[in-house]
Amino acid sequence: MLTAAAVPLASLLASGCGGGARQDAHEPAGAFTAQVVHASFPAKQSIARPAHLELRVRNTGAQTMPNVAVTLNSFNYTERPYPELADNKRPIWVVEQSPGAIAKPPVPSQAVSPAGGGQTAYVNTWALGPLAPGHTQTFRWRVMPVKAGRYTVHFIVAAGLAGKAKAQLSSGAPVQGQFTADIAPAPAAKHVDPYTGRIVPGALPLLP
Repeated sequence: MLTAAAVPLASLLASGCGGGARQDAHEPAGAFTAQVVHASFPAKQSIARPAHLELRVRNTGAQTMPNVAVTLNSFNYTERPYPELADNKRPIWVVEQSPGAIAKPPVPSQAVSPAGGGQTAYVNTWALGPLAPGHTQTFRWRVMPVKAGRYTVHFIVAAGLAGKAKAQLSSGAPVQGQFTADIAPAPAAKHVDPYTGRIVPGALPLLP
């Protein structure tokens, strides 16, 4: 579900943190026309069953977007009963794999929750580089639900990380939207049919 409600990008990016080299160097100022041509996230989920969130962003303007980026909000919730905690953010979804190519390790190893190359210094923003006019870039996250309930995830697209290069629809509205997902407290029961070998819904019935 896409929405045109306005959420200032600066306020979303300000919630992130990180260090290292500046990622806003030489970012041009201006508005770049774009559109989300595909957005998917399962409306029905359950704890401990992976889900995928996917967004495909197309540059519908005449200029190359300097660094197409997506900010996701609401992957966490605030643990309000304990305000004295140094960090009162708790996950609703744990990101197991983020957008971008996964770096090849220098030695044989098994990666656990490998980070994609789209990571930035902001904890909730991913960027995949320049996007030429007419081209499409796909952002894909593999996440693990860890808290039951109904939640809304907001996303907003930017043309850069410094807030100077903005993405907008042809109407001038921000490129953004939201998903609502219900997370069940436990995975739906399934079993292997002993006669066919197929995985079918429901618990294994007692055999006579």
